[in-house]
Amino acid sequence: MSADVTRRIALEWIEAFNAQDIDRLVGLYAEDAAHFSPKLKAAHPETNGMVTGHAALREWWQGAYNRLPTLFYKLQTITADTDRVFIEYIREVEGEEAMPVAEAYDITNGKIVFSRVYHG
Repeated sequence: MSADVTRRIALEWIEAFNAQDIDRLVGLYAEDAAHFSPKLKAAHPETNGMVTGHAALREWWQGAYNRLPTLFYKLQTITADTDRVFIEYIREVEGEEAMPVAEAYDITNGKIVFSRVYHG
Protein backbone atom coordinates (compact mmCIF):
# COMPACT_ATOMS: atom_id res chain seq x y z
CA MET A 1 0.00 0.00 0.00
CA SER A 2 1.07 3.56 -0.55
CA ALA A 3 0.84 6.55 1.76
CA ASP A 4 -1.81 7.94 -0.62
CA VAL A 5 -4.01 4.90 0.04
CA THR A 6 -3.66 5.08 3.82
CA ARG A 7 -4.31 8.83 3.67
CA ARG A 8 -7.50 8.17 1.67
CA ILE A 9 -8.63 5.69 4.34
CA ALA A 10 -8.18 8.37 7.00
CA LEU A 11 -10.17 10.87 4.94
CA GLU A 12 -12.93 8.29 4.44
CA TRP A 13 -12.91 7.64 8.19
CA ILE A 14 -13.43 11.31 9.10
CA GLU A 15 -16.15 11.69 6.43
CA ALA A 16 -18.00 8.58 7.60
CA PHE A 17 -17.69 9.59 11.25
CA ASN A 18 -19.04 13.08 10.67
CA ALA A 19 -21.89 11.71 8.54
CA GLN A 20 -22.68 9.29 11.38
CA ASP A 21 -22.58 6.53 8.76
CA ILE A 22 -21.75 3.60 11.03
CA ASP A 23 -21.86 0.98 8.26
CA ARG A 24 -19.30 2.91 6.23
CA LEU A 25 -17.20 3.62 9.32
CA VAL A 26 -17.11 0.02 10.53
CA GLY A 27 -16.46 -1.15 6.96
CA LEU A 28 -13.07 0.57 7.09
CA TYR A 29 -11.98 -1.87 9.83
CA ALA A 30 -10.86 -5.49 9.65
CA GLU A 31 -13.34 -7.93 11.21
CA ASP A 32 -11.12 -8.45 14.27
CA ALA A 33 -9.85 -4.86 14.56
CA ALA A 34 -9.26 -3.35 17.99
CA HIS A 35 -9.92 0.22 19.09
CA PHE A 36 -8.63 2.00 22.21
CA SER A 37 -10.09 5.24 23.59
CA PRO A 38 -9.76 7.01 26.94
CA LYS A 39 -13.44 7.97 26.64
CA LEU A 40 -14.30 4.29 26.27
CA LYS A 41 -12.23 3.49 29.34
CA ALA A 42 -14.01 6.20 31.36
CA ALA A 43 -17.50 5.17 30.20
CA HIS A 44 -16.93 1.41 30.44
CA PRO A 45 -14.02 0.72 32.83
CA GLU A 46 -14.50 -3.03 32.43
CA THR A 47 -13.22 -2.74 28.83
CA ASN A 48 -9.94 -1.16 29.92
CA GLY A 49 -10.58 1.23 27.03
CA MET A 50 -10.49 -1.46 24.32
CA VAL A 51 -13.15 -2.92 22.04
CA THR A 52 -12.58 -5.56 19.40
CA GLY A 53 -14.58 -6.50 16.32
CA HIS A 54 -17.26 -4.92 14.18
CA ALA A 55 -20.14 -5.44 16.62
CA ALA A 56 -18.29 -3.76 19.47
CA LEU A 57 -17.14 -0.87 17.26
CA ARG A 58 -20.69 -0.37 16.02
CA GLU A 59 -22.10 -0.38 19.55
CA TRP A 60 -19.49 2.10 20.81
CA TRP A 61 -20.02 4.63 18.02
CA GLN A 62 -23.81 4.30 18.01
CA GLY A 63 -23.76 5.04 21.73
CA ALA A 64 -21.61 8.13 21.11
CA TYR A 65 -23.99 9.41 18.44
CA ASN A 66 -26.99 8.76 20.71
CA ARG A 67 -25.40 10.65 23.62
CA LEU A 68 -23.89 13.43 21.50
CA PRO A 69 -25.97 14.04 18.36
CA THR A 70 -23.94 17.16 17.47
CA LEU A 71 -20.56 15.39 17.71
CA PHE A 72 -18.30 16.55 14.88
CA TYR A 73 -14.58 16.17 14.18
CA LYS A 74 -12.88 19.10 12.46
CA LEU A 75 -9.85 17.67 10.68
CA GLN A 76 -6.56 19.52 11.23
CA THR A 77 -3.76 17.30 9.85
CA ILE A 78 -3.05 13.88 8.39
CA THR A 79 0.35 12.20 8.43
CA ALA A 80 0.48 8.95 6.48
CA ASP A 81 2.96 6.26 5.54
CA THR A 82 2.45 2.85 3.97
CA ASP A 83 0.87 1.13 6.98
CA ARG A 84 0.01 3.83 9.54
CA VAL A 85 -1.95 7.08 9.57
CA PHE A 86 -1.98 9.71 12.28
CA ILE A 87 -4.71 12.36 12.27
CA GLU A 88 -5.32 15.39 14.42
CA TYR A 89 -8.76 16.92 14.78
CA ILE A 90 -10.83 19.14 17.02
CA ARG A 91 -13.71 17.35 18.76
CA GLU A 92 -16.73 19.64 18.72
CA VAL A 93 -19.98 19.11 20.60
CA GLU A 94 -22.58 21.82 21.17
CA GLY A 95 -22.41 23.03 24.77
CA GLU A 96 -18.92 21.59 25.40
CA GLU A 97 -15.47 23.08 25.09
CA ALA A 98 -13.67 22.00 21.91
CA MET A 99 -11.04 19.33 22.52
CA PRO A 100 -7.90 18.60 20.49
CA VAL A 101 -7.62 14.90 19.65
CA ALA A 102 -5.12 12.72 17.83
CA GLU A 103 -5.85 9.28 16.47
CA ALA A 104 -3.57 6.66 14.95
CA TYR A 105 -4.59 3.80 12.65
CA ASP A 106 -2.53 0.74 11.81
CA ILE A 107 -3.59 -0.50 8.37
CA THR A 108 -3.10 -3.92 6.81
CA ASN A 109 -4.49 -5.01 3.43
CA GLY A 110 -6.51 -1.81 3.11
CA LYS A 111 -8.29 -2.17 6.48
CA ILE A 112 -7.73 -0.59 9.87
CA VAL A 113 -6.53 -3.32 12.26
CA PHE A 114 -5.88 -1.15 15.31
CA SER A 115 -6.84 2.40 16.20
CA ARG A 116 -6.07 4.42 19.26
CA VAL A 117 -7.17 7.84 20.46
CA TYR A 118 -5.18 10.47 22.37
CA HIS A 119 -6.96 13.44 23.95
CA GLY A 120 -5.30 16.83 24.39
